[in-house]
Amino acid sequence: MSAVKDITLLPKEDAALAQQAETNELTLFERMARDPNVDVDKFERLMAMRERMTARFSQEQFNAAMAKAQKDMRPVAVDAYNPQTKSRYASYEALDGDVRPIYSACGFGLSFNTGECPIPEYVRVICDVSHIGGHSKQYHIDMPADGKGAKGGDVMTRTHATGAAVSYGMRYLLKMIFNIAVGEGDDDGNSASAKGKTDKSLAGFDNWLADLQAAAENGTKVLGEAWRASKPEYREHIRAAEWERLKRVGVHATAAAEKAAAQE
Repeated sequence: MSAVKDITLLPKEDAALAQQAETNELTLFERMARDPNVDVDKFERLMAMRERMTARFSQEQFNAAMAKAQKDMRPVAVDAYNPQTKSRYASYEALDGDVRPIYSACGFGLSFNTGECPIPEYVRVICDVSHIGGHSKQYHIDMPADGKGAKGGDVMTRTHATGAAVSYGMRYLLKMIFNIAVGEGDDDGNSASAKGKTDKSLAGFDNWLADLQAAAENGTKVLGEAWRASKPEYREHIRAAEWERLKRVGVHATAAAEKAAAQE
């Protein structure tokens, strides 16, 4: 008894046979459903058996697609900087840009949400991973949303903290689901071009980057002023993706300030 939901991962000949078997099986069940002499209990047991087989086949398709997706994924280069921890990391935009085409081609779809968290001042971030074959799996991670910084001080409002917790949760979940490696030395194939590649040996660069992050959080005007006042060698060595991220931070900060001003 077949249970074919998605035949895209099967060889062409096997896919044709599986599709034919599926058609024959459905025809058989339709005939049994219309036959008044068919034993109802037997029919229900057959239907339950078919549902179990369908679920098992869908899970096998899910696992096979997951293995293929992970095989095709390469390490993602870091593109962002955390001034509090003085560490570099791969932003969600960088992760999503690299892996979405791969997992989509393998039949996966991701849906993020939040749910009830048993830990006070934490946010539970949820990701439902569904596959075209019919199987789905839910993942979750609990993230702190108390607004505290790395040293324990208050660094953001509760609203900002909640948004940050969700953003962090989405990034961590995406890495965990597909077992994505993040490489400090991996520049995503851009090693042939020195421009846009951060040179960590440049004296004072990390402090400048932290100042630029702080400027971005105060809006595009402050960010622009800080950028124009920067040393040319710093501007030449920042990654293009990192600069784009800072500009987005500035745009969001400016919009938030304008909204707050309008409500006063």
